[in-house]
Amino acid sequence: MKTPWWFLRKTPLALILWPVSVLYYMVSRTVYGVRKIGAYKSRRPVICVGNIFAGGVGKTPIVRAIALHLGAPVVMRGYKKCAATGNIGDEATMLARSGLQVHTGDRKSNVRLLDAQDESGPIVMDDGFQNPRIKKDISILVFDERLGSGNGFVLPAGPLREPMRAARRADAIIIIKSNGGRVRKLKLPAGIPVFYAENQTISPYGDKVRLAAFAGIGYPKKFFAALKNVVYKKSFADHYQYTAEDIEKLRKAAARRKAKLITTEKDWVRLPADVRDEIKYARLETVIENRFYDWLKEKLRCRH
Repeated sequence: MKTPWWFLRKTPLALILWPVSVLYYMVSRTVYGVRKIGAYKSRRPVICVGNIFAGGVGKTPIVRAIALHLGAPVVMRGYKKCAATGNIGDEATMLARSGLQVHTGDRKSNVRLLDAQDESGPIVMDDGFQNPRIKKDISILVFDERLGSGNGFVLPAGPLREPMRAARRADAIIIIKSNGGRVRKLKLPAGIPVFYAENQTISPYGDKVRLAAFAGIGYPKKFFAALKNVVYKKSFADHYQYTAEDIEKLRKAAARRKAKLITTEKDWVRLPADVRDEIKYARLETVIENRFYDWLKEKLRCRH
């Protein structure tokens, strides 16, 4: 689905949906408590990289940066599996393309599987801040300065999976800087270390090349704003599975504007294999400040 338009503003519709959000949160906390019973404790350090904001904050590139730094395997659900992504999901495919060992499916089962190996290094869990089935040694939350906490409401009135006070469960918070864009205020709990990361979108084309950009991600406007000379924009639902008909329409739209088609890496891995040579993606590089890795090294050292 596409991100609801009211998630970033306190509109009348968001206020009407607020009672539903209260019910949603009460049910989710009950489920959380039940699932916490019998939580599995890994013999290896488990680093959970999650979020409170439901999608679009740029969590997967943070997971990739941390896992590559540590040389650690990644466990994740593997959302929206399809044939184009080898039935492991677009985010999992992105991570695997970086040379990481990625395990999709039931995260608890996969952590058990990794425990059976001879390795003793950390495991990075993509998402799972709201999943109590696995005990985490380190929990890291990711936010985007441009999105902040949205309108501050819990689903479905707003974009939050749980109220912002839940951030007190985190050991650290990583905020992706806006790089000159609009910054939204974030009310974060005191005493939790906050680190910053920067994204750089690298286009395969020169600045003067006309671009026809399309994306099926949580907040495609972030992607469009990161490119230069965009003359056509097309948004799709998050994790959208592209069809031959979609590609043909995009080709025609680009041709009319004498532009080159471009998308995100996450979308590119979902394209039909026969068009991947034709359509290029803009590479996203995420750099976390070195201070974070110093902190992470000390946290892992204290765990032993």
